[in-house]
Amino acid sequence: MREWWRDAVIYQIYPRSFQDDDGDGVGDLRGITRRLDHVAELGADAIWLSPIFTSPQLDMGYDVSNYIDIDPLFGDLADFDALIARAHDLGLKVIVDQVLSHTSDKHPWFEESRKDRTNDKADWYVWADPLPDGSPPTNWHSHFGGPAWEFDVGRGQYFLHHFLSQQPDLNFHHLPVQEALLETVRFWLDRGLDGFRLDTVNYFFHDQQLRSNPPAQTRPQVMATDLYGMQKNLYNKTRPENLGFLEKLRSLTDEYGEIMMVGEVGEMGDRSIEIMAEYTAGTKRLHMCYSFAMLGPDFSADHFRRCIAGFQKGAPDGHPKWSFSNHDVPRHASRWLPHAIDSDTLAKQAVAMLMAFEGTIGIYQGEELGQTETEMEFEELTDPHAIRFWPDVKGRDGCRTPMVWDSTQPNCGFSEGTPWLPVKAPQAAHALDLQEAQNDSVLHAYRETIAFRKATPCLTLGKTTFLEFPEPILGFRRSHEGEALTCLFNLSATPATLTLGGQATITGPHNATLDGTTLHLPANGHCYLAHKGTLAVS
Repeated sequence: MREWWRDAVIYQIYPRSFQDDDGDGVGDLRGITRRLDHVAELGADAIWLSPIFTSPQLDMGYDVSNYIDIDPLFGDLADFDALIARAHDLGLKVIVDQVLSHTSDKHPWFEESRKDRTNDKADWYVWADPLPDGSPPTNWHSHFGGPAWEFDVGRGQYFLHHFLSQQPDLNFHHLPVQEALLETVRFWLDRGLDGFRLDTVNYFFHDQQLRSNPPAQTRPQVMATDLYGMQKNLYNKTRPENLGFLEKLRSLTDEYGEIMMVGEVGEMGDRSIEIMAEYTAGTKRLHMCYSFAMLGPDFSADHFRRCIAGFQKGAPDGHPKWSFSNHDVPRHASRWLPHAIDSDTLAKQAVAMLMAFEGTIGIYQGEELGQTETEMEFEELTDPHAIRFWPDVKGRDGCRTPMVWDSTQPNCGFSEGTPWLPVKAPQAAHALDLQEAQNDSVLHAYRETIAFRKATPCLTLGKTTFLEFPEPILGFRRSHEGEALTCLFNLSATPATLTLGGQATITGPHNATLDGTTLHLPANGHCYLAHKGTLAVS
């Protein structure tokens, strides 16, 4: 029997920004539960909740201080149980963000660990003595600026942190740490959870010899705030011991039946494909992985082909998850706008392309409305990275602003209080009620395209073969049991014309026209051609 997640559409919910039901300006679990019908009507198969566990919220929940409780900001365990029940009633699976690589410095484990070098939790985090000159133990960088080491006066040692200094890294080489984390995973599985999105999954282990990284072989263009690319990151992450822990996780989740784990691979370029292949090989590790490969500015046929074909070649028995947007990057309707005539046309092309990809599909709340990036003022920021490095870094707040439900209501129906991030006019223009009223809206395109994917075995089960076209045409064929679908996309704002070498029919959502054997793809044009066997297109 085919597992539910293999061709699923997973809808990411950013809890702070989905729906506020208690009026404090921050989204909550009760609000999510009330709005789940929207996700089900869209055609999604599952929801992924960004962090909801107890946290000081310095990094919006990615700094966990209690792995087995809900942050009061979002509700309580009863609210979580009610959300699970309602989702399951609607046929939706539920997965949550599990941040295992690090905790908050307010977690009781770290508060005990930092007291001295002999307490019961002394080895639960990565501690190291200063070098003879007092400098950090290695040259490793933090993603949020500066060294990945913070000196603690009480212990007279440095502790490791890949992100904020208030997010110390756990010591996975210490077996009690692994056992404790596995028990937290079991806690949520026992409550009926269907899976996990594993944050920074290749960051769990560090080099025990604390060797410094060599410089990168080629000097990249690096922002002054994130110097990771200046090094070949051999010793601070993606260590071989990671595979053993992933196998322990898989063994645990397999006890619960159809559980799914998807890992976020924090790596760019070809190396990300190698890691995805390693981490999803066979049936004893992760079910699937995703990288940031399609979350950047690249928008070309060559780029998308290299991402997908690279995974096919590098991970033949692995399984990918593809997304265009999430809570960490600018929204793709704005990010790729230089290649489009307008953001709505781009959004419709993007969903047509994404739903044609082989593998599991991820969409981020609001992209089904054609939502664009919000322009932020400094005084509106909450993202610590942006606050520290403004104005050189715009941060992640622009993609995290609230969902817009009803243009006739204050804050577009998100909250009766003052929202934690503003609802501005350009975003309000994409409100759900306005989209519902327009037959040709992005929302209707999403519903139609997701439904088409689900009803078309070539798209859910078919294998992918790429076709040779010059830029800006992306073309590939999805084939299954004698049926074939040729998928064509004009990734530019200039119309294009193609010639078919045989009989075909345009099917599904499209904005192309077929005149005999001449196919007209308008600016940001897209179509699916149904045919038997192969079809020459030039």
